[in-house]
Amino acid sequence: MERAEKARQYFLDGYNCAQAVALAFSDLTTLSESEIARLTSGFGGGVGRLREVCGSVSGMAFIMSALYGYDDPEDNDNKKALYSRIQECAKEFEKENGSIVCRELLGLTDKEIPSPTPEKRNEKYYKKRPCSELVYCSAKILNDYINKDRG
Repeated sequence: MERAEKARQYFLDGYNCAQAVALAFSDLTTLSESEIARLTSGFGGGVGRLREVCGSVSGMAFIMSALYGYDDPEDNDNKKALYSRIQECAKEFEKENGSIVCRELLGLTDKEIPSPTPEKRNEKYYKKRPCSELVYCSAKILNDYINKDRG
């Protein structure tokens, strides 16, 4: 549970949902926390605040890519294996939360592209958003997956 709590704390410290999940696993990668924060910064708010795939799910995919990814575009076996891993974790997230889509998780109904300006983080913001719990959930799913995979 330590990584899940760590991810939630990163979110409460002001990092976006993707950054929070990815940063909780930074020690498993060859990247610095600064690099991870920068490389995942555009995935917050459902990718650039478009409210598409939840940033916490994107953070899981980022870490899975760092741990299990491929670099040869012809390596279809490893590509399939990575996609399978990501789909397994995303399905678990969807099972627990009903969706992997940010807009749906937040209860937003229209598909209008929201302003790119993030909302101020304050007590009111945290009360109306399930994001810290979603970040926790993603980090727990990913941690459980990695532990199971490493036996």
